[in-house]
Amino acid sequence: MPGLETYLQEWRPEPLVETDALPAEPSRALAAVLETTAPGDELPPLWHWVHFQHWPRHGELGADGHPTHGHFLPPIPDRRRMFAGGRLTVTAPLRLGVPAERTSSLANVVVKQGRSGEMAFVTARAEYRQDGELRFVEEQEYVYRSGESSTKDPDAARPTDLPVSDAPWQQPFTGDPVRLFRFSALTANAHRIHYDAPYAREVESYPGLVVHGPLLVLLMTELARSRAPERELAGVDYRLRRPVFAGDPVLVTGSPDGDMAVRTAPDHLMATAQVTFR
Repeated sequence: MPGLETYLQEWRPEPLVETDALPAEPSRALAAVLETTAPGDELPPLWHWVHFQHWPRHGELGADGHPTHGHFLPPIPDRRRMFAGGRLTVTAPLRLGVPAERTSSLANVVVKQGRSGEMAFVTARAEYRQDGELRFVEEQEYVYRSGESSTKDPDAARPTDLPVSDAPWQQPFTGDPVRLFRFSALTANAHRIHYDAPYAREVESYPGLVVHGPLLVLLMTELARSRAPERELAGVDYRLRRPVFAGDPVLVTGSPDGDMAVRTAPDHLMATAQVTFR
């Protein structure tokens, strides 16, 4: 099969401008899923992930649940996708009930050779504006490969206990199928690894349902917001290191310096984030 660079040589999608009225209902629903208080007039950092949603027609979805075509989906055959990380820099929060505009663009594409084969690293950049003013800038990084990874182990050992930590901020969490299903619906994420256990095991070789990477990131930023309510978040830089599976007990940890993490026993880092306060 040709290398991934062959498929990406001419792929340069134009910037895309979208608008959203920012109604309050999606944020209220997210608060219910996260079991926290619904926001007032302003969106907390990263809660815009339940806005600006794109719902392709059902026939436009592939066997994995992802759209077969998309403005920023690279033209790679038998495409597999992983959300790897990103960063958000906040100038001012978005206000609910006020129309907002998002301008998305392709920031970077790099093909690298990993231990399981070639991977394409795609960075998408988005600028969010309200009343003509820039509110925040976000970059998201995705890793794509053609075909399944040979390094996945559906029979890998799973954690059964929480890890031990001396972090000043701690919050246990265990993803369950109902919460994953609700989060998938809120974020218009039809990828079957989050709600179809037989597919996750038999096709994508995971040991169980996969907890959404964005959900893990929100757990970290929400822990920081809840433990330092008097401090305003100015940004977050996060990295998703290993998949977390439904039923696995995890410990979300953090500290006043903004060093956040998601951990499993005995001492595995599954995700990390550096939160900055204004």
